[in-house]
Amino acid sequence: MKLSRNPDTAGSDNPGPPSPWLAFAELPRALAELTLFASACRSLIAVAARGDGHPVLVLPGLLAGDHSTAALRRTLCKLGYDARPWGLGTNRGPLAIGDDGERLVARIEDIFCETGRKVSLVGWSLGGVFARLMARRLPDLIRRVVTLGSPFSGSPEATNAAAIYELASASRIDDAKNRALFDELKAASPVPSSAIYSRSDGICAWQVCREDADEKCESIEVYGSHCGLGVNPTVIYAIADRLALDEDRLERFRPGGVAGFLYPASDRADSVGN
Repeated sequence: MKLSRNPDTAGSDNPGPPSPWLAFAELPRALAELTLFASACRSLIAVAARGDGHPVLVLPGLLAGDHSTAALRRTLCKLGYDARPWGLGTNRGPLAIGDDGERLVARIEDIFCETGRKVSLVGWSLGGVFARLMARRLPDLIRRVVTLGSPFSGSPEATNAAAIYELASASRIDDAKNRALFDELKAASPVPSSAIYSRSDGICAWQVCREDADEKCESIEVYGSHCGLGVNPTVIYAIADRLALDEDRLERFRPGGVAGFLYPASDRADSVGN
């Protein structure tokens, strides 16, 4: 049951990819976010929600590996989470996770068996697409999903990385397997899920990186670039806040105090209820 519907609802107008100007600005903006993270890291750790030690698997974006998520994982570990690399090398789509995702499934199963606890998944861009896929396929092993600029709710052509994905994965974006994957992702998430997105994303159309809210799903808007999401202090603050929620619980993200002024106006966000 949908509790509300935002006029900017996900995937409603089949958006094209972001403008070339936003894409060209990605690198300098991401570097600025990294610089901000370096200067604000201690303050971020002091004010962010504390973890309960449950395992968190962090999935990198297209053509990225565990080095790209190192800063995020270190911060989550300092906050009390058991943050882990995905350990599957460079994210080249099915070439990394297996044709049917079997390598990623095995990774999650290993962590679950080792810790005896459900695993939260934090996925950046394509990593978030795979995180959503695993939530659909392994709902009994997944505690929570947080995606960062992940185009899971609309057409795969709504990005500036479609051609790069085809080269990296040795597959066509519109072949039967990829189409089936995106059709599978359109189903509602069976576990609590938070989609973090930015309207100034220069890689993925923001409309396909979010969804309408319901009892298990929400969207959180931030200011930032696509390539800087994993080191953006406001993103990491939101990730920690979501991971700190009790298992199977979802409440609308409501940053208080000064933090509330660092996020876009609340009337742009989906509502999960009162």
